[in-house]
Amino acid sequence: MITIKETAGYVLGGMMFVVLLPTIMWLASGMPALVHIGALRASVTGVLILGGLALSVWTIVYMKRHGKGNPMDAFGHEIGPRTQHLMTDGPYRLNRNPMLTGTFIYLLGFVIWLWTWQALLVWCIFVAIMFIQVLTEEKRLCRDFGDEYEAYCRHTGRFLPFVCKRLEYNKL
Repeated sequence: MITIKETAGYVLGGMMFVVLLPTIMWLASGMPALVHIGALRASVTGVLILGGLALSVWTIVYMKRHGKGNPMDAFGHEIGPRTQHLMTDGPYRLNRNPMLTGTFIYLLGFVIWLWTWQALLVWCIFVAIMFIQVLTEEKRLCRDFGDEYEAYCRHTGRFLPFVCKRLEYNKL
C-alpha cells in the first residue's frame, strides 16, 4: 500500500523533474516560442523526451514492484522506504542509475527543443548536482550491500551502459 508520504514524494519528484526543470530552462532561455522548431529538431526532441520518460517510469515501476521500495532518497535523507535488496535486473542491467539516466535524456530533449546555451547550462548544473547525489548514494549502497554492490559496480556503468566500468569505479 502506498502511503501519503510516498504519494507526496512521487508527486513532488514528478513535478520537479517533469515540470519545474523544463520550465526553468524555458525561463532561463528568455521564454522563446515553443512552436516552429523544424521537423528534424522536433523529431529528435520527441524521441528524447518520450524515451527518457519511458526509461524513468519503467525504473520507478520496477523499483516499486521488484525492490519493494522507491527512489525517494536524496543526499542521504530517506523520504520513503528504500528498496529491500540490490536490484541488478530490469532497467538496472543497463546501468546503475537508469531513472536518473532517463531524466537526463528527457531534459536533454528540452535542451534541443529550446536550443539555447541557457537551457544547456541549466542541464549541466542539474547533471553536476545529481552526480554528487549519486556519489553519496553509492557510499550508502556500498554500506548496505557490501561486496554484492561492489561486484555490480565493476560490471555495470554508472550512467552509460557501454562505458568501461573499471574506469569510473573507485573503491567506495
